[in-house]
Amino acid sequence: MDNATHTPDDCAGLAPGAGAWVRTWGASPQAPDNSVSALDAFENATLRQLVRISGGGQRMRIRLSNEYGTAPLTIGAARVARADSDGAVQDDTSRAITFGGQPSVTVPAGAPVLSDPVDLTVDALTRLALSLHLPGRVDTATCHGTFHALGWLIPGDATELTSPPTDATPLSAQAVITAVEVQPHTPARAIAVLGDSRVDGIGSTPGTDRRWTDLLAERLHARGSETRCVVNQGIGGNRLLTDGIGPAALARFDRDILATPGLGHVVIAVGNDLVFSFAPHNEETAGFLAMFPGEPVGVDDVIAAHLQAAARARAHGAKVYAATIAPYGGSDMYTSEGDKAREHVNEWLRTSNAFDGVLDFDAIWRDPADPTRIRDDLHMGDSLHGNDAGYAALAESIDLSLFD
Repeated sequence: MDNATHTPDDCAGLAPGAGAWVRTWGASPQAPDNSVSALDAFENATLRQLVRISGGGQRMRIRLSNEYGTAPLTIGAARVARADSDGAVQDDTSRAITFGGQPSVTVPAGAPVLSDPVDLTVDALTRLALSLHLPGRVDTATCHGTFHALGWLIPGDATELTSPPTDATPLSAQAVITAVEVQPHTPARAIAVLGDSRVDGIGSTPGTDRRWTDLLAERLHARGSETRCVVNQGIGGNRLLTDGIGPAALARFDRDILATPGLGHVVIAVGNDLVFSFAPHNEETAGFLAMFPGEPVGVDDVIAAHLQAAARARAHGAKVYAATIAPYGGSDMYTSEGDKAREHVNEWLRTSNAFDGVLDFDAIWRDPADPTRIRDDLHMGDSLHGNDAGYAALAESIDLSLFD
């Protein structure tokens, strides 16, 4: 059953016309660190990575990032192809990626680079194999910390290999690739989702595209919606107001959300500020909380952050939605004070009329017998993150008419 409240708003821009660029996949860039967003140094190797796009198009282009690199990054060769589920390239679909007409490019430290358009038609929900040969030594690769990346490190220039070799080293993080954009055959819009680990899908089965954003894209595709690209910009451990794992969501908002080509809708789904601010300080949480410096924040701070994000999104012609903060009772991070603050924010989200819609994820996940907890069949076992069934329940609850 669809579960959302919404108010009409005529401020959203019209969908870009056919042929306009629309982002169809994304991963928020992060600095290499001691969490999951890091790769060991390597030299003269190929990064082979798989991504599944949401909406299709007649051409594509790739955004690569050296935004957190400490030295120039040379891409010696790059290719993209449609791929099978095991990463094998489909026949006659491999295409060279160029930059200003050249097969290689050097990206300055602190900068991204956008490829030339690639003539490869791709359908919605297509899996792509992206291969980047990095001939030099790479000490600090810009990454995205996720448990869902499928990728391999292969010695030398392996960009034209059909499949990764059996002895290829699995990548511990998504690296260098931060977006895929397409030129759709018909006008299309994108939904950009600002989120934390529950958006990035921690707890879902790795490599199977079972995050709620992936499942939302499937539902929109089946419906034939004009809004059919869903861009996941979740970072596990991210907060709205304070840096920690990844820059604060409000600090990365322009880059990760507002700069999305074809942006029509924004979803705000970051709930960690209160969880971490009210977390107990004990042996179980000490090591984890050490990664999250900064002063605690309160209900008024979180409300102000949501209003700021909404105002900035609307200034770019996008409609904006907020997700309520789901329960976390039973987890190591739980306190009754934090839960009261969560409920206060959720009530404001539901009743403030500050958004074009509210995705009431709290209502979907909470246990009727104990509303401070997630239903046992919907979390991964930590009482904090969903499992495949939990994320499917969130995706199924969303009223697709919000994105018409």
